[in-house]
Amino acid sequence: MSKVVLDVSMSLDGFTAGPNVRKEEPMGDGGERLHEWMAGKGPDGGVDLDIRRQVDAAVGAAVIGRSTFDLGVVPWGGTPWPGVPSFVVTHRTREDLLGDNGGTFAFDGLEAAVRRAKDAAGDKDVLVLGADVARQLLRAGLLDEVWLHIVPLLMGAGTPLFAGERAELIPEGRAVAGTESVTHLRYRVLKP
Repeated sequence: MSKVVLDVSMSLDGFTAGPNVRKEEPMGDGGERLHEWMAGKGPDGGVDLDIRRQVDAAVGAAVIGRSTFDLGVVPWGGTPWPGVPSFVVTHRTREDLLGDNGGTFAFDGLEAAVRRAKDAAGDKDVLVLGADVARQLLRAGLLDEVWLHIVPLLMGAGTPLFAGERAELIPEGRAVAGTESVTHLRYRVLKP
């Protein structure tokens, strides 16, 4: 059965994007630094590349916040993972949109988007994109796991990950130290 998983890179001070997120800088000022580890260029970069491959192989569908969709659809060139169905959480529903890379975007409310994404994912996972939708999923008890990639960077401002939400997280396996630029952690969300 598929799980709903937040997979996110985060600064050491808890930000998933830099300040001043906008169309020209979808990750905000300096926010792209949070994703540099994905290139695997450090001394042990193979570890980071392996983690990225594991994440990509697990994706069966995605649940995306509306703001993340609005900012990401052009840079992604379609859905975040080619050919993978993506469900955009929004109050402004519209007809499905076929991405340039073969994936389809569907627009729905939170619970319907999760239900549809889990059906589409089959035995793979539903990955979550967007800090706001991650908070909504956590609050609604719909988030199963959190995979963090902590970058040793203090951004000082930007988009906070959980911004006041509370939950108990249970470590899943041991922390994997990647290169000097990131530490990978996995947690299961304890359900009330």
